[in-house]
Amino acid sequence: MTDTTKTLCPYCGVGCGLEVSPPAQPGKAINRDSQGNPTWKVKGDRNHPSSQGMVCVKGATIAEAIDKNRLRYPMLRDSLDEPFRRVSWEAAYERIVSRMRSVYMTQGADAICMYGSGQMQTEDYYVAQKLLKGCLGTNNFDSNSRLCMSSAVAGYVQSLGADGPPCCYEDLDLTDCAFIIGSNAAECHPIVFNRLQKHHKKNHNVKMIVVDPRRTPTAEVADLHLAIHPGTDIDLLNGIAHLLLRWGYFESEFVSECTVNFPAFAEVISHYPPEVVAKRCGISVENLETAARYWGTSKRVLSLWSMGVNQSSEGTAKVRGIINLHLMTGQIGKPGCGPFSLTGQPNAMGGRESGGLCNLLPGYRHVQYAQDRAEVEQFWGFPAGRISPNWGRTAWDMITGLETGDVGVLWIVATNPAVSLPDVKRAQAALLRSPFTVCQDAYYPTETAAYAHVLLPAAQWGEKTGTMTNSERVVTLCQAFRPPVGDAKADWEIIAEVGRRLGFADKFPFANSAEVYAEYVQLTCDRPCDMTGLSHAKLAQGPIQWPYPDTWANQKDSRRLYTDLRFATPDGRARFSAYHSRGLAEPPNPEYPFVLTNGRLYGHWHTQTRTGRIEKIKQMHPQPFLEIHPRDAAMLKIQENDLVEVRSRRGKAQFPAKVTKAIAPGTLFVPMHWGALWGDETEANALTHPEHDPDSHQPELKACAVQLIPVALKPSLGEVGQKQEKTFKHQVSLPITP
Repeated sequence: MTDTTKTLCPYCGVGCGLEVSPPAQPGKAINRDSQGNPTWKVKGDRNHPSSQGMVCVKGATIAEAIDKNRLRYPMLRDSLDEPFRRVSWEAAYERIVSRMRSVYMTQGADAICMYGSGQMQTEDYYVAQKLLKGCLGTNNFDSNSRLCMSSAVAGYVQSLGADGPPCCYEDLDLTDCAFIIGSNAAECHPIVFNRLQKHHKKNHNVKMIVVDPRRTPTAEVADLHLAIHPGTDIDLLNGIAHLLLRWGYFESEFVSECTVNFPAFAEVISHYPPEVVAKRCGISVENLETAARYWGTSKRVLSLWSMGVNQSSEGTAKVRGIINLHLMTGQIGKPGCGPFSLTGQPNAMGGRESGGLCNLLPGYRHVQYAQDRAEVEQFWGFPAGRISPNWGRTAWDMITGLETGDVGVLWIVATNPAVSLPDVKRAQAALLRSPFTVCQDAYYPTETAAYAHVLLPAAQWGEKTGTMTNSERVVTLCQAFRPPVGDAKADWEIIAEVGRRLGFADKFPFANSAEVYAEYVQLTCDRPCDMTGLSHAKLAQGPIQWPYPDTWANQKDSRRLYTDLRFATPDGRARFSAYHSRGLAEPPNPEYPFVLTNGRLYGHWHTQTRTGRIEKIKQMHPQPFLEIHPRDAAMLKIQENDLVEVRSRRGKAQFPAKVTKAIAPGTLFVPMHWGALWGDETEANALTHPEHDPDSHQPELKACAVQLIPVALKPSLGEVGQKQEKTFKHQVSLPITP
């Protein structure tokens, strides 16, 4: 093959377009990686509307990991203390189907769970929903979006009537005030931030406010950095609203005609005067007033947020607090403004659209709404009542279900919960108790593979064709440019074949992913995310933003939602929320005096399953670390690079200290990427807790109370880290390439 293939970067939710060319090109030298191996050449797609040819280090190096440490064949073992043995797909299917039938007959459908990922393509997601929620009648499909974006989903739905960011990336070029809260976009969504930074630098009247306990690279370029205490976001948002109302920065006509519940909101914010808010947040009254003045005097305010807001026991309230500010000032539905959630995973949006959470159904429907269930049942050809009216198990509920014996089958697809779940030692102990776990992944080994009875090799980026939706609702066709390695198959193919063998052959007639997508988009008809005008053939001509119904002869302006100021609620009005701040689920105390937060590093992606195998990125981030303020370091007699042990009520981990004024006193930071495969006692989630938001059920991964103990007379983490894969591989008896 010598042609260039257009596809999408499979990392974050920015959704950057890529062009991929094979290693050998006529008249050109073979493209090779850092170790001299031939690799596909990757560059940014200048014609992609979202990224315009830009690409970060992760996207630029993606091809270097495509052949490293791949799971090539199905593997099977009868118990976790046995080694895996290579088997045929027939044997793997037989074992899975037999076990699922047995559990279905003895424990019922609700004992069967699938845990997916925003790495899945929309076609993968959709087939999984049809199998679990339709064929089996259980809503026990959840994804790692539960840990990532579910608070944003709940906030949008409750305030605006439907999920879906109402903004677009063009707004980055048009805003005159960017309000960034709970997002280190410079490292986590770099292409989006680069675009905003260029606009900010070019236009001196444009203001940038960054709210973060850390002075991140994002905060470094802000006009105003508010280093608030962790857990005081709602105090800040209500405090800004208090000042906006006091100073008359308030669109009374919009509020009167387009919203409801403002009086309750006004009563709540009356309790948040600047002196009180500044003290709670740990900032000055002057800076609080400056933030409110920037917002109030700006004609186009664009708010951007991510995990620092969503991963909270009051995440939905925080999201709605941000939206409140837009509603009271009429900053929505117009160019350059609006509440913009930056999605974490590459297809978390596609997962939300196709029903990929345990409370959702395809087409932005909800399992608890009778009409929504009836519409999907009728479309799928199931009798009334087949789809359960109750939430299925969330990601954490699956863990507690393993603890109680109520979960008999756990099928994990394209994710690594043995590293990413909160209170991960408890999660790992529960996984050890699982009667039957299927791990479906492209890479091997992973930490989660150690807890599996069956390993299924999945085709990954570049080896299967399907669609993904990015943060600005742009759908891109990700086309395969090479065959899968070994016996790997696309995720949707594997799930569909299990469905056929369970007796539902008529529900999975698909010959290819284009047919899956053609069926799926019919379920979006007349929904907020209407994509009935889209198809693989249409998307092969270029990415398209939804809504895009089939009634549109040509693409209309779908860049922004709610431009008519009518919202997706029954009465067309947006809803103000009225929340008081509750603070952290686990505040510090004398025994655990520090608040630990965590986050992503620029070069790494989540649990390093892919990025940890790329030499350039390993050199960028050779080991984890713990950020600590000089005042706290001096108090504990900790110096730069000293090994320190962090302890919470649940576990412990060790990191070399990084003494820096970039972190607020009393707050600590560690990166979230290191699991057992990459080092000893470096798991950030050994410390975190599973307390979650009551509406979104998203865990508060961003804050827990810890104590800090200097470690003496122990090997440095660098020496420990050199073991990397060796220790883990020995522990789980997994060969590198089965």
